[in-house]
Amino acid sequence: MGDRVGESNLGRVLLIANPAANNGRVRNVALEARDALRTACPSVEEVQLVLTEQPAHATRIASSAHTWDTVVALGGDGVAHEVANGLMCIEVADRPLFGLLPFGSGNDYARTLGMPSDLRAAVRALERAHPHRFDLGVCNGEFFLQTLSFGLDAAIALDTVQRRKTTRLSGAPLYLVSGLSQLIGHLDVHCAKLSVDGADPVSLDVHLLAVQNGVTYGGGFAVCPDARPDDAELDLCWVDGPQSVARATKTFLLAKGGKHTVRPGVRFSRGSRVTVEFSAAVPAQIDGEELKGTRFEIGVAPRALSVLALA
Repeated sequence: MGDRVGESNLGRVLLIANPAANNGRVRNVALEARDALRTACPSVEEVQLVLTEQPAHATRIASSAHTWDTVVALGGDGVAHEVANGLMCIEVADRPLFGLLPFGSGNDYARTLGMPSDLRAAVRALERAHPHRFDLGVCNGEFFLQTLSFGLDAAIALDTVQRRKTTRLSGAPLYLVSGLSQLIGHLDVHCAKLSVDGADPVSLDVHLLAVQNGVTYGGGFAVCPDARPDDAELDLCWVDGPQSVARATKTFLLAKGGKHTVRPGVRFSRGSRVTVEFSAAVPAQIDGEELKGTRFEIGVAPRALSVLALA
């Protein structure tokens, strides 16, 4: 997967951790991760750990990381998203490698990279990983690594942020609980106009619309089973509405294994330029973070980031 760009040599590593990720558990493992990088990775020359203090802090840190060889995000998809956006502020010739130690709630980009969920196994995997030139999606000027979605699935993703604080759930179980709650109480239909690769816009009534650079969202739901992060295209999936709660719930549950593709009202497309405009404000998420607006210009930055991956 992806164009390999040489062997892994981690060199000088800047480790950026979100202490609030995974219900605050990252704070307890950040020092362990730093020390493991020092002892388990022979190619590491130096490690500096920086803890984020507020939203977008990881972006600011990474945007000034041009003197480092590798920038590693420790946490979930949110901190990975921020770090990637920061790295994209650096000129290509000076841009460090990007690595990920997954320790969040969903860890969907880690699945795309083939990174194990166990922290020490993930540290060892970084040493074995190879740099790949991967695409990034971009929406209204903001880059995304894995997922961009609107409607029901975005409402679920945003609901998980609060729900995991009270339930201590994470990953697919958290997404399932939030999903069933939203399906029962908020199975809304959203009116949109969609254009792919400059084609005339088509009018849609949808429960959800997902735009994917990788296969999964929501802690392993394979919404776009054919998506690849190295094909210079984005994969789209949407579900026509209105549908009954029973039918929509079955589709939702089948999506965990990517078996929703032949369900009634499930549609797919693919392209490098997408415009979607909703008639009213709609729940929206970008790599699990809330996104505001009604009109979204979406594209691909091909082979934009050198990412350490096993997949």
